[in-house]
Amino acid sequence: MSAAEIPPEPLVIIEDLSKSYRRGSQEIPVLRNISLDVGWGEFLALMGPSGSGKTTLLNLIAGIDRPDSGVLQVGGIDIGQLSESELSRWRAGHIGFVFQFYNLIPVLSALENVKLPLLLTSLSKRERTEHAVAALEAVGLSDRMDHYPSQLSGGQQQRVAIARALVTDPVLLVADEPTGDLDKKSAQDVLDLLGQLNELFHKTIIMVTHDPRAAKKSKRMLFLDKGVLAESLRNHF
Repeated sequence: MSAAEIPPEPLVIIEDLSKSYRRGSQEIPVLRNISLDVGWGEFLALMGPSGSGKTTLLNLIAGIDRPDSGVLQVGGIDIGQLSESELSRWRAGHIGFVFQFYNLIPVLSALENVKLPLLLTSLSKRERTEHAVAALEAVGLSDRMDHYPSQLSGGQQQRVAIARALVTDPVLLVADEPTGDLDKKSAQDVLDLLGQLNELFHKTIIMVTHDPRAAKKSKRMLFLDKGVLAESLRNHF
């Protein structure tokens, strides 16, 4: 999506969102009356101490979990109202996931790992390969397509994971501590890549991180404290 094609309304609209979990007979509130918008093409960092609810909020936005109450719209769709099967199809077509520990399948090559999300589409085998090759080229790994995860560094494995997240051309990339398992140099390389995807391809990215250096790559930071949005900093460059 080019900058000229970005819709005027936000990609993500959240109003009075709350989420609790049960532990035995006890109800544990995790998020309380969260309201925020995320625009198309934003790069947002969610920060906060452990247990603040940032990963829970990310999972709700990505359709992995469901809110107890409130409005949660992504791309004009109220995902809280979708059935389980509808939600599964929606995730596959709209969300790209990047995790801390890569979640690559060790017996598959980089190319085969990236092709996995395309198995759920109507693309032909040749088209799936073409899309996966293009995604690996986009993350700078055109020379590592036939390598297995054990033959790649941590930073390279995370790049494969990012290529896998990109291959379906999702409207939203969600990244949960994407640099948490990387050394300083590899972490910077991955953050630079996410920044490029945001700047050059206008990908909307929501990233959970505890690292202020990682958060500085974003265009906006939100701080969660005990399930409540505590502070927002915009355009901190």
